[in-house]
Amino acid sequence: MSGDSGEHSSRWSRLKASMKQAFHVDPPGPAKPTPQEAELVEKIAVEVVKRKMAQPALLFLESSRPLAGVGAATMHFLQPFASVAVAPTTWSTLATFLERSGSVEYLCLRIEALEAARSDRPHKPS
Repeated sequence: MSGDSGEHSSRWSRLKASMKQAFHVDPPGPAKPTPQEAELVEKIAVEVVKRKMAQPALLFLESSRPLAGVGAATMHFLQPFASVAVAPTTWSTLATFLERSGSVEYLCLRIEALEAARSDRPHKPS
């Protein structure tokens, strides 16, 4: 009987731990990326600013922010097809990052910062 009690408390503690994860909410504000995610986001932001597409990219990101989770799930689904053009680890890293709350805000802030830095530089005469 005492073994049954230990099993019951173990089951109860596992259930409590899983319930904490089930209702986990990320803190407000930009996501905190891993070093690999930060490097990938930086590459994306640099390319967007280099191509002078910061404003359209920001408009798209801000308007699609509520659908970031759906987009990340779609990216995971399309990974086998995308691996033809993009390294699977890169694709997966970006999809995993976009799953988190605040990821779009982080990407937007990086694009805005790089765009501001580009705007502050003196322009070369043509």
